[in-house]
Amino acid sequence: MHEEDFTSRLKCDTELDFPGSNTATLNKWAADALRKVADRIEKDELYDGFHPVMDNVGKPIGTVYVDYSLED
Repeated sequence: MHEEDFTSRLKCDTELDFPGSNTATLNKWAADALRKVADRIEKDELYDGFHPVMDNVGKPIGTVYVDYSLED
């Protein structure tokens, strides 16, 4: 088989945990964090495996798991 016979796949699992006082604030923080993760994926900065996700002040808030593969 040749590489063109395969389909590229990306598995991306994200787990974030935010303590906060209200839903609106938590939603804003989550959206900001997910935008940063999306930017890193788009810039091809993440490789296979787990990567820490940090908040705006550098505190760990979770992880993102990235797995690139080819399937026939």
